[in-house]
Amino acid sequence: MTSSMRALGPFTTTAVGLGCMGLSIEGKPDQATAIDVIHQALDAGCRHLDTAWSYYESGGPEQTNERLVHQALDSWKGPRQDVLVATKVGHYRNFTDGRPTWAVDGRPESLIRHAKESAQALGVDTIDLLYMHRPDPQVPYQESLEAMAELAKQGVARTLGVSNVDIERMDLARKILGDDLVAVQNQFSPTFTSSRQELDHAAELGLAFVCWSPLGGFRAPKDETRYDAFRQVAQERGVSHQRVVLAWELSQNRNVFVVPGAHRAATILDSLQAADMELSEDEMDRLNRAATA
Repeated sequence: MTSSMRALGPFTTTAVGLGCMGLSIEGKPDQATAIDVIHQALDAGCRHLDTAWSYYESGGPEQTNERLVHQALDSWKGPRQDVLVATKVGHYRNFTDGRPTWAVDGRPESLIRHAKESAQALGVDTIDLLYMHRPDPQVPYQESLEAMAELAKQGVARTLGVSNVDIERMDLARKILGDDLVAVQNQFSPTFTSSRQELDHAAELGLAFVCWSPLGGFRAPKDETRYDAFRQVAQERGVSHQRVVLAWELSQNRNVFVVPGAHRAATILDSLQAADMELSEDEMDRLNRAATA
């Protein structure tokens, strides 16, 4: 297994995946560009695509991104069977005071219906990896998890994951989902290290930990100083600081995966090279100190 490939449940896939959300929500590129981004990522060796039922513009057609991923894979000339496609259910788009927002729906009947819709949009009989996107405060988490277990039992999903969870919910998921649970997807970056304990706990349970917004997402200006050390290492190496950030995250543990987004092919092509970047002990020490400052 090369440095760029890691075990995620029964799959062997790239440590750096493509987070496809930005290709279909507000600010998205045109469809031809979006498909080209996916194709170039796949051509460069990416074998991990991350999408969701809720990746569409508020007020627009639902499941836009899942259908985009389907179209991109259908038109790609490479080995489709080698690509892990992960999707998520439990979120949907909304408007709050006229602004695009996200809302949750963890009702068992909604999760089951949306998962089947996801399989249809992706053009598959069985989803490779299906996450519950986010706990719904209006629904007991156990009831939502039991619906996810039913989806695996019905063959709608081959493997399951949970997202945006704490250790207590992670343990409950492991209890209810058993070996069908293979991954946890939480936010993690130099400006969001509070999920470190979940990262470590996932490793103890033998679960993959997938970082969303690994490059910081929409961070506040005051957080920019956290990246000074990453920029310094990048300058010394002659690479982008984003590549250094991703390499640092992947160096936390062998169970860690990252799914950075991209609007341009050049961005994901740069990100993919993070998997082969080895940071020295001194560099890791500097970066760890910066991320915990």
